[in-house]
Amino acid sequence: MLLRVIDFECTGLKPPEAAICEIGWTDVRTFESDPAEIGDAQSMLVNPGHPIPPAARGVHHISDRDVRDAPPPGQAVIALMQSGSDGRAPDVFVAHNAAYDQQFFGGGAIPWICTRKVAFRLWPEAPDHKNQTLRYWLNVDAQNEFDSRQAMPSHRAGPDTYVTAHLILKALELTTVEQMIEWTRQPSLLPGAIHFGKHKGTPWSQVDPSYLEWLLKQVDMDPDVKCTARHWLSRRRADDR
Repeated sequence: MLLRVIDFECTGLKPPEAAICEIGWTDVRTFESDPAEIGDAQSMLVNPGHPIPPAARGVHHISDRDVRDAPPPGQAVIALMQSGSDGRAPDVFVAHNAAYDQQFFGGGAIPWICTRKVAFRLWPEAPDHKNQTLRYWLNVDAQNEFDSRQAMPSHRAGPDTYVTAHLILKALELTTVEQMIEWTRQPSLLPGAIHFGKHKGTPWSQVDPSYLEWLLKQVDMDPDVKCTARHWLSRRRADDR
């Protein structure tokens, strides 16, 4: 199976005002019996069709001059659909916070894995669930095949996909590709403590069940909050049996 880890550097947060100015990808090949293999990080500059704002440049440091002769977004993303070096097309797209990248590239009928959602499930105790934080918290640099040169600089599309590819390897030690796809299709299971209301700062596992029930009844409540409330309410009920 070919998992293509992708990342975009953009001129802002949401299209159509924002557009891609760099794409990156790293291929992960999984096998039935052998360990997964990670390819080299790849990247391509993209001409977004308008100037790159200073706030965006302050993150990725890509300039208008850098992208002046680069292909437009519609042409550049075709590279993400192409077959790998072994002639195989991607079976799954992977991104850290996939919902953001899917604003710019849908991926056709190919399923997605969001490593941020996966990390919420597998490592809820992490200090936070940013790509680089998980890199160091999980100590992926200590893996023999990790090449720190390909992980730099951060906040560039190719290096960021290389880090995310190694997060996928860590996740595959604990779960399956199919389970990660299913988690990605569902709302997020939020880690840590509740971040609003009268129980703000209380770990989700300790929130009063009556308050969890109240959250589930709110029509306009965030789907991720409802998913988390439902999860912990079910856990509490199971523990009480």
